[in-house]
Amino acid sequence: MKKRTFLKQIGLGSLALAGGSSAVAAKREQQIFSAKSKRKFWVWINPDHKASEEALTKQYKEFQESGITGIFFEADDEKHFTIAKKQGLETHRWIWTMNRGEESLLKSHPEMYAVSRKGDSCATKPPYVDYYRWLCPSKPETKAYLENVVKTELSKPYVDGIHLDYVRYCDVILPVNLWKNYGIQQNQELPEYDFCYCDTCRSKFKELKGIDILKSENPDQNLSWRKFRYDNITRIVNHLSATAASFKKPITAAVFPTPEVAKRIVRQDWTNWNLSGVCPMIYHKFYKEDVAWIGDAVEEGVRTLHGKFPLYAGLFLPDFDNQGEIVKGIQLALKSGASGVSLFGNVDAKVLSALKEAIKTA
Repeated sequence: MKKRTFLKQIGLGSLALAGGSSAVAAKREQQIFSAKSKRKFWVWINPDHKASEEALTKQYKEFQESGITGIFFEADDEKHFTIAKKQGLETHRWIWTMNRGEESLLKSHPEMYAVSRKGDSCATKPPYVDYYRWLCPSKPETKAYLENVVKTELSKPYVDGIHLDYVRYCDVILPVNLWKNYGIQQNQELPEYDFCYCDTCRSKFKELKGIDILKSENPDQNLSWRKFRYDNITRIVNHLSATAASFKKPITAAVFPTPEVAKRIVRQDWTNWNLSGVCPMIYHKFYKEDVAWIGDAVEEGVRTLHGKFPLYAGLFLPDFDNQGEIVKGIQLALKSGASGVSLFGNVDAKVLSALKEAIKTA
């Protein structure tokens, strides 16, 4: 081949490569722009029923101007929802799911509550704290009860969606930083915190696997028993998801920080749920981790989800030592693939300023 011809071919090839590289870069830029345009930023709030309309209008306007796009309200309050919607915010009803301590339910249906490996019912002997009253997901009555709760909330015209919390079993192992609060060492799964071993769960598992789990040598190590419980919660969630779909409204959930942590300590297999979005509670100091761990947790969740639905990183504001850390935490979440964040704590002017800064730079 003549040198001139060779150089000409090389030149054409280089142009082709450059063109291809430019096309890839342009596509990637478009993907980043598209992802940013779909971002959502949430706040978890327990509404103050005494707040004036003037104060709420000011607060929710500031939220919207700072980048907040929606609110998870822990209690019903039409005034809050209506004013928030007027400011362009999504209004979702945040409900406790498997942890239900209503006095009327405790008295009328104690059989619906989960039973520990030690034999204690949450109805009469709750673990850790008095409000830990966990329902058994194997009971058909539990599914019907929760379906009615979701239908009741979504039937309200000012409610845009449903947000599930405590959608799991009791913590068989607490986040390590909480052990000192209860004076316990949970280096293994202790029977008083391991649920549910009621007659319904035992009989259903025996029908499935031919094993009475309480008579097995190490029930806490039985992998099929673990999967049985993951699937119990998944069925509840997916049933509630179908209920939300019948209202044509979205359903999201607050979950434990990573797929591995969620399965290990609360039997929660959230990557297999049918949701509109998920908010992993990446509360770094609960696990004695630094701010950088937020990015690691987001990466694991996004990678495991494979784009099934958006992930919004849940951040616990008291875990941050200063405003700069809040900015860093939000940036890490977004750069690691989160579709936004959800903030829990006192969302004051400094927090809103940090959010605005992080959104601009990530």
